[in-house]
Order: sequence, then structure tokens, then C-alpha cells
Amino acid sequence: MKATGIVRRIDDLGRVVVPKEIRRTLRIREGDPLEIFTDREGEIILKKYSPIGELGQFAKQYADSLAQTTGHVIAISDKDQFVAASGSMKRELLSKPITPELERVIEDRENLLASKEDKNFVHIVADDDTEYNYQVIWPIISEGDAIGSVILLTKDPKVKFGDVENKLASTAAYFLGRQMEQ
Repeated sequence: MKATGIVRRIDDLGRVVVPKEIRRTLRIREGDPLEIFTDREGEIILKKYSPIGELGQFAKQYADSLAQTTGHVIAISDKDQFVAASGSMKRELLSKPITPELERVIEDRENLLASKEDKNFVHIVADDDTEYNYQVIWPIISEGDAIGSVILLTKDPKVKFGDVENKLASTAAYFLGRQMEQ
């Protein structure tokens, strides 16, 4: 744990203000859920809650199955980072933060099929110079909230994504969203 040197008092309603600098750094916005942990030494730890994180192992298995079936790179994200990845780029994606561009696509509930030449092509990982030729992005919607995305990627210049890849991503996103509701 890293000390920030910031001290805050609890008000009469039991509230503590998380400083703006920390909220900005951790990408915590108004209305974001925080999970509260305690330990035996009396420490309280606040962690940004990720509903998709609860599906961690399940999302990984789903990504592995899709990658094995399609031969493409599969990534599953929440609104902050990649929670599951499979295929040739697994290490480059897993637990990495998503870009503000991808976050906007999720928030706007857009589904996207694009080649790298298209103006709507979205970089998904900050400071990533990997060249993907095609991408399909579908938001995961659970109980009316956009909570993440399913992404199919290919680096193969001979492969062009189309209706099949779009439907695979759509099905995966719908399925994961429904799993969260149960």
C-alpha cells in the first residue's frame, strides 16, 4: 500500500471525501460503485467495483473457447481494464487499462466493426503499437447498464471480419450480460 499524505475527516453522516486527484488517477467518477474491504489491523480499503470481475474465471473460459473456435484474439473488458483475454495477444491485454476511446464506445453502447483504415477504428490499449487489421467491439449490457465489452481482433491481413464475427461478439456480449443478471 502507498501512503498519499492526504488526511480526511469523517463527517456527521459517516462520509469521507475521496480527493479529486485520486479519483482522477483511478478513473473513479460520480456514481461509480466502490467495494469496501477491512483487515484485522483496522485498515479500510476501497476498491473500484467491477461487476464483470465476478465473472473472471467464466469470462476467461468463454474467451478461450471463442479464440480456439475462431483463431482470433478475444478480449473481455470491464469499463477500466481487460478482465479476460485469449489468443496470441493474451499477455499484452490481460489486466491492462482500456483507452478512453474504448470506454466511450462502451458508454455509448456502440457496436463496432472496423478495419484499421476506417476512421471509426478504436485503439483499445494505451501506448500499444500493435497493428490489428480488423476489430469487432460489442458492449456488455446488464440490467440496463453498460458494464464492459467483448472484442474480437485479428492481425492477419488476409482476414476480413464480417457478419459472422459481428454475431459471435454480439452473442458473447449478450450471454455475459445475462450471466451477470443471475
